[in-house]
Formats: sequence, C-alpha cells, structure tokens
Amino acid sequence: MRLGLEGLLMAAGRSVWSGYIRFGLVSVPVKAYTAAVSGGGGISLNQLHRECHSRIQYKKTCPIHGEVKPDEIVSGYEFAKGQYVVVEPDELEKMRTPNEKAIDVKAFIKPDEIDARFFNGKTWFLLPDGPVGMKPYALLYKTLDEQGLVAFAQVVGGGKEQLLILRPMSDMLVGSYISYAADMKDPADFKDDAPHVEVTPDELKLAKTLTDAMKVSDFDLAQYKDDYTEKMTQLVQAKVEGKQVVAPPAEEAPQVINLMDALKKSLEQAKKTSGAKPAKLAAPSVGAARETRKRKTS
Repeated sequence: MRLGLEGLLMAAGRSVWSGYIRFGLVSVPVKAYTAAVSGGGGISLNQLHRECHSRIQYKKTCPIHGEVKPDEIVSGYEFAKGQYVVVEPDELEKMRTPNEKAIDVKAFIKPDEIDARFFNGKTWFLLPDGPVGMKPYALLYKTLDEQGLVAFAQVVGGGKEQLLILRPMSDMLVGSYISYAADMKDPADFKDDAPHVEVTPDELKLAKTLTDAMKVSDFDLAQYKDDYTEKMTQLVQAKVEGKQVVAPPAEEAPQVINLMDALKKSLEQAKKTSGAKPAKLAAPSVGAARETRKRKTS
C-alpha cells in the first residue's frame, strides 16, 4: 500500500465531512471528499421568457418584507399552524454527539452480500485526517483488501442516519451510500409483470454465442464518453455562430423478422466489430457445451 502524507495533502477539492471510522475499539480519523467531478453532468440550459429571452428569476420573498437576501434566511420548524422555532447552524453542531461524528462499522461482509440496486450513487473518498490516522487507516485498508471484504457501516448525515459500504480501492477507502431495505420496492411486487416464457435451446445457444463474441476481458470505463453532451455543445456553438442546425439522416431500422433473425444479425455485427475469427465466434460457450453434454447423458 503506497500511502504518503504528501499525496494525501494534495487531494483535490475541499473535504465535505470530517470524523472518524470506528470498528471495535479502533478509531481512524478521516476526511471525506466527494467522488463526483465538480461541474459534471453536461450542458445546463436556463429557462427564458420566449418573447424577450430574459432569464426567468426565482426570488425568495417574505410576505411582509418582500424580497430577502440569502444571509437573512434561517431554518425553522413549524410546531403549530404559523408558529415556528428557529434552529441555528451552531445549535445543530452543538447537538452532534461523538457517535454522530463517526462512521460506525457494524459488520464486515463479502461484497456480493449487498445487491447493486441498493447503491444510490453517492460516493465519498475517505482519507486519513493527519499523521495520527495513517497507521490505523492502512491497517483497515490492508485487512479489507487481503480478506476480500467490505465494511458495512452507519453514519449520520443530511439530518438522518444513513448506510455506507466501505471498500478498498486504489490505495484508499471508498464509501458508497446505500438505501435502507424499507426504502426500496420489493422485486416480488413486480413478479406478475415479469415475463414467464420459454426460450428454445437454439435461441439460448445463439444468445450465449453472441455474449461470448461481445465479451471484453480488459474493459475500460474511461473509454466511454458523454456523446450527448458533446452534441449539445456543438449545437449551442452553432446557434451562437448563427448557423443552421441540420439533423443527420436517420438510420434505417433493421427489419427483424423474429428473435433468431435478430440474434444472427447481432452476431454478424459483433464479428465485424471485434474482428475475431468467425469459427471462434460460432463456437458455443462453456456453459452451452455443458448443457449439451447434460442433454446427451440424460
């Protein structure tokens, strides 16, 4: 594990949370950084008045004093109709107990124990907060990494207790938020709407051959770019320059007669894309071959 203080101090951006990871009687002081790139998400369009192209404004107003400035706004709780108690930020901070400043590890589990549908997309990069956290941080990282485990934890944030999965990645700990089971719909609720149809052995064999042809052993997520944002950028630039926007000719949709025809056409396309030998692509997968042997022996 290559983890130096100099490298940590160069971590991009400001930390969004500080506290410590607690497992057993061991505490690891850490700082959290958002994993998402700031400003990401593509082209942002503003709402305008069609007649004059003035930007639509959203002003915060008080029914008594009219428009108010951001520093004049406070948070309050309505305890009775039209009656509020004001809660200041420093009062909330004073209420934070040591437990609320901790990522409290509840269990160590295998990564596949949590289904992917529970991950909600919010991720933190967790780094040691100062030299004192280096050793316990490295210990936790190495333990998880060598045992193939992740840490299931709870942390208070956003006004509620949330669930977090800590996993080792690229010499640091990454925290991914997950949803409570009670907050997710049960897949069984959609059981009646799921398809219950049979597929033929030939269809299954051809589909497995197609997946073999499209299988990638050195997958690189960085190769995939946001083409839509690039097109939006080109559109905006063309409009700024006063150019006429011309739509590209629409591609003719393939005429597919049935499922087998679609699979065959897909396989032909995969052969051209991958450049692999047709004989190799036509060979059944290991799973298909195993099923064939079972049918012969049964």
